[in-house]
Amino acid sequence: MAKKSAVEKNKRRERLVKKYAAKRAALKAAAKDENLTLEERFAARLKLAELPRNSAPNRVRNRCEVTGRPRGFYRKLKMSRVALRELGSLGKIPGLVKSSW
Repeated sequence: MAKKSAVEKNKRRERLVKKYAAKRAALKAAAKDENLTLEERFAARLKLAELPRNSAPNRVRNRCEVTGRPRGFYRKLKMSRVALRELGSLGKIPGLVKSSW
């Protein structure tokens, strides 16, 4: 099980990303818009830099929803390889069959 503080910090980042998503997208579009003047584009970049760092989507870490483990994460199932194997062995994941030969 991962540290609760790390899991909560990641959840806080996810909330910030959602909160600032529209504002961040608008500022990014303004900064890339060739029709605006150089000063307006630069001002958009400065405002983008003033946003909280944790509101950037790439700061969010994919974590297992079962254990909170940050590594060995399967996006499709939203869980780590360890949790996947454990739940698969118990037969709690439909369609997952343990291989044997």
